[in-house]
Amino acid sequence: MATRTKAAPKKSAKTAIRPIGDQILVQRVEAEEVTAGGILLPESAKEKPKEGIIIALGEGKALENGERSTFSVKKGDRVLFTSYAGTEVKYAGQEYLIMRESDMLAVIEG
Repeated sequence: MATRTKAAPKKSAKTAIRPIGDQILVQRVEAEEVTAGGILLPESAKEKPKEGIIIALGEGKALENGERSTFSVKKGDRVLFTSYAGTEVKYAGQEYLIMRESDMLAVIEG
C-alpha cells in the first residue's frame, strides 16, 4: 500500500550531528495520514517514506592520494533512497538516517 508524503520534515534547531567521512545525515519526510482514496491510516499501517531531506554531509570519502571526494548532492536536497538505506538514529526527539550517497537513488528537483 503506497502512501503519499508531506512536503517537508519537521523543522528542528541546528542539528548537533556531524556525519563522518562519506556519510550523509537525512531526515525522512513524514508519511501522509490519509491515502489517495481518503482512508485514514493508523500509525501501524503507514509505510516509512523512502524520501528525505539532506540535513548534513560528511567531508567526503578519503581517496588514496589524501584528497576527499566530492558529493553530487548538497544540504537541503530532497532525495529518494532504497528501502533499507542507512542506519536509523534518534537524537533530541527527532529521527534521522545516516547513509552513504550510494544508497540514494535520485534527487527530486522542483
